[in-house]
Amino acid sequence: MFDPKYKYTCVDRFLRYAKYDTQSDEESTSFPSTEKQKKLSADLAKELKKMGLKDAAMDKWGYVFATLPANTAKKVPPIAFISHVDTSPAVSGKSVKPVIHRNYRGGDIRLPIGGRVIKVSENPDLGNMKGFDIITSNGATLLGADNKAGIAEIMDAANYLITHPEVKHGPIKVCFTPDEEVGRGTEKIDLKKLGAKYAYTVDGSSRGEVESETFSADMVVLKFIGKNIHPGYAKNKMINSTKIAAAFLESMPKKRLSPETTEKRQGYVHCTTISGIEEATTLKIIIRDFETPKLKEYETLLEELAKKAVSRFPGSKYEIKIVNQYRNMREVLVKHPQVTKYAVRAMRNLGIKPILQAIRGGTDGSRLSFMGLPTPNIFAGEHSFHSQLEWVAVQDMEMAVRAIVEIAKTWEKRC
Repeated sequence: MFDPKYKYTCVDRFLRYAKYDTQSDEESTSFPSTEKQKKLSADLAKELKKMGLKDAAMDKWGYVFATLPANTAKKVPPIAFISHVDTSPAVSGKSVKPVIHRNYRGGDIRLPIGGRVIKVSENPDLGNMKGFDIITSNGATLLGADNKAGIAEIMDAANYLITHPEVKHGPIKVCFTPDEEVGRGTEKIDLKKLGAKYAYTVDGSSRGEVESETFSADMVVLKFIGKNIHPGYAKNKMINSTKIAAAFLESMPKKRLSPETTEKRQGYVHCTTISGIEEATTLKIIIRDFETPKLKEYETLLEELAKKAVSRFPGSKYEIKIVNQYRNMREVLVKHPQVTKYAVRAMRNLGIKPILQAIRGGTDGSRLSFMGLPTPNIFAGEHSFHSQLEWVAVQDMEMAVRAIVEIAKTWEKRC
């Protein structure tokens, strides 16, 4: 039973962490992509050490590792809980000013700045939050619950286990990573140093989420090459690559493969960036599907459309590069069913209805699973991430702390 007198620390920690500017940069070639992420990471390592995790440290890449030793005689495999320090490049994370809306009464939430409104119609989970305390930004920035809520919850769970030695558990590994938001969160991770057999990322939304399936993902980098010349003398000579790119984009499927028209288990093809001049234009296109073989079908389709676009502009050409991003972690986790099973059992032990669903996206767990560390994702309570409308409920954060503790207990009991 979770100590009913325990004073949670996750909210105070989160409010403090949210004020660190840890925004990552998808255009950067350094690692981490922004040095400012290391400020929070270094301070987290100090906090963990002060809590009593003697080996807590940040490595040169900005990863934080720490171990809470086992307190049971059973042979329990080491399990890790992982969250990321960086926030999305899409919206500023500088000078975040969290606002707590106490005892939420229902209805839309109007933020103090920018006339922004968190609408119930766009956030169904708000309908279940009456009486809860909702944390938002002031509307000028994102909040950073993605994924600083997860960090705060892991820190609080570690604090609980340290202060409640009667709760038996195996070795617990803590890991905080940089650059998850730009798809590079596992690029430099030292799994030998982490020393875990299994792991959970704490980076989900609704209470009870246990996610063991993601999209498989590739990126297509498509470059159209034309010919530039002074526009005053361009007749029958210029080949404007931006027009080739426009023709290509216009030919892409709009109903069956556009993210605006797909849902549930449907895949999509999505152009994220386009840049260029008359001479050359480059498009970055992400491809997503739950069935990995379908990625090849989409890539073949895109190349066929590129050939057709180029054929309309004699003398032009294209170059195509396929970048492997991540794969559906289900392909690994089905071989280790106990990892998901124990998380589901923990939710039920807490009276939470497990929500088993596929993520229409990816997590660090996708790559970690294929690197040999089976890693499903569990809820952290974060909603409407990557926007100024981001929010998290205090009570969901506290329940996430309990879920982490219960997962640790479940592993010890089942071994």
